[in-house]
Amino acid sequence: MPLRPLQSIIAGLAVYLLAPIDSGASDWWRPSGRVTWDWQLSEPYDFDKMVSMLDLDLFETGEDVVAALKSRGVYTVCYLSAGSWEAWRDDAEQFPAETIGKAYEGWPGERWLDIRRIDVLAPLIGNRLDLCKAKGFDAVEPDNIDGYTNDTGFPLSAEDQIRFNRWLAAEAHRRGLSIGLKNDPDQAAALADDFDWALTEDCFAEGWCRQMQPFISRGKAVFAAEYTDTGITLEKFCNQAEALGVNAILKRRELDSWMRGCP
Repeated sequence: MPLRPLQSIIAGLAVYLLAPIDSGASDWWRPSGRVTWDWQLSEPYDFDKMVSMLDLDLFETGEDVVAALKSRGVYTVCYLSAGSWEAWRDDAEQFPAETIGKAYEGWPGERWLDIRRIDVLAPLIGNRLDLCKAKGFDAVEPDNIDGYTNDTGFPLSAEDQIRFNRWLAAEAHRRGLSIGLKNDPDQAAALADDFDWALTEDCFAEGWCRQMQPFISRGKAVFAAEYTDTGITLEKFCNQAEALGVNAILKRRELDSWMRGCP
């Protein structure tokens, strides 16, 4: 696909970034302290769990499900990948070839994105955030926003990632959506003021949960998902989670409805 003239790209991005967005709210969800939660991205689902927050796939979750959860007082979070391209998504063909990089190891059909190209990605990711808002979600969980630490096929720097992540947080807030920092522990201190909460995977199994202290010290909730395939058990991390003030659960890697929470 031929590259567009630079002037055209800049003009298009300026129009997108300056376009007003009616968020429908003057504020957004800012969770703090203890929050019961679950994270379900694959079948079988169980939407009847007694939790305060439920994290669900943006594309696979219907507005009726979101509405039913919200009627019970459950905060709803839409999962989307902001840093990778997924071949099975409805909008996959809209991503220019030059933004699609190396395969994401261990996840067939998924490839890294060149997050330096905010000029090109802004309308596409913006459409996803609009869908999140339109379906009634309260918040967004953007995945794969630590590409600079991976072999993406692009020379991404820590500064590139900070710039992209801050842009992403600002776009969520423009729509009245709360947003969580997904993993990216090395940049937690730099981004704690931009994001409303944090979500980690394997931080107890891998020993880096304390890097999320910048969120905890600001009174912002930290959610931790540990996985059964690492051999970790509730007995091995719940006391640590309690001491740190982290909302930790045990899940299967496929993120179905199975979940075990700390007492």
